[in-house]
Amino acid sequence: MPVNDADSRLHLRLATEMVPTRRRWAVSGDAERSGYDALDRPMSGTDQRQLGESGSPIEDELEHAFNRMVDEGSQRLHRTWREVLVTGFFGGTEVAMGVLAYLSVLDATHSPLLAGLAFSIGFLALLLGRSELFTEGFLVPVTTVAAKRASFGQLLKLWGGTLAANLAGGWVIMWLIITAFPKLHPQAVESATHYATAPMSAETLALAVLGGMAITLMTRMQHGTDAMLGKIAAAVAGAFLLAGLQMFHSILDSLLIFGAMFTGHAPFGYFDWLTWFGYTLVGNMVGGLGLVTLLRLLRSKDRLQEERDDAESDRPVD
Repeated sequence: MPVNDADSRLHLRLATEMVPTRRRWAVSGDAERSGYDALDRPMSGTDQRQLGESGSPIEDELEHAFNRMVDEGSQRLHRTWREVLVTGFFGGTEVAMGVLAYLSVLDATHSPLLAGLAFSIGFLALLLGRSELFTEGFLVPVTTVAAKRASFGQLLKLWGGTLAANLAGGWVIMWLIITAFPKLHPQAVESATHYATAPMSAETLALAVLGGMAITLMTRMQHGTDAMLGKIAAAVAGAFLLAGLQMFHSILDSLLIFGAMFTGHAPFGYFDWLTWFGYTLVGNMVGGLGLVTLLRLLRSKDRLQEERDDAESDRPVD
């Protein structure tokens, strides 16, 4: 029986329409097991483990960042006292070089924003030189301790040793800077007075909280990527926010204050610095720990629990 053109077109159309239908039926079983419906869309009740490639309860990128933080934090928290102090001393000296750049540009341009960009030299030195700043110890080490890959005592050793060494290293280099660049004396005194004479108030506490948040956010961004360009961009952004907007930072601004006192013309002394340092340190910790680290831990709660369970199972049985 001959087939006319109309019948041919009808058969072709039916065959074409049936192809995707058969494909959907064929994959529907596997799709349901992998967390996707017949149209390759995630199903509403699907667990996160079924959607990514890592099998983790959090997104794949967060899983990679979490692993980087725990691996790095474990190494940092298991340093000896010598390693902690030397690494922290280097951190103070490198930030002091950023302070030199900050004062030089501020003296030449009178623009805190441009000076903040210049200060990024200090954060870039920290990044590329693998040294340590006290306020960088909020996100990564705390996550590691929460994951039971290190102890709270090791965290206190890292914090205390790094803080003291940062201040010591910065103190030495600021003396050299003030001795070498007498033309920067007036600018050093002016910049430091903004911090050292600021009384504790809602404004100054807020600046300290934001300062801690800004540098911990920088740390979070740097651990969210493997690309060095991305890490450098995060360092520049952190410097711009922290120094350019004149937020309160316990280490950076302490070095400015030390430099001003070395000039012999500062209207304040070490007692004034210590008063300012106390509430600024608390504010930095509230911002870094409360507004960034704690929220990150809550976001990765299920993954953190898995890591804690693994740490428990890895411990030798007596």
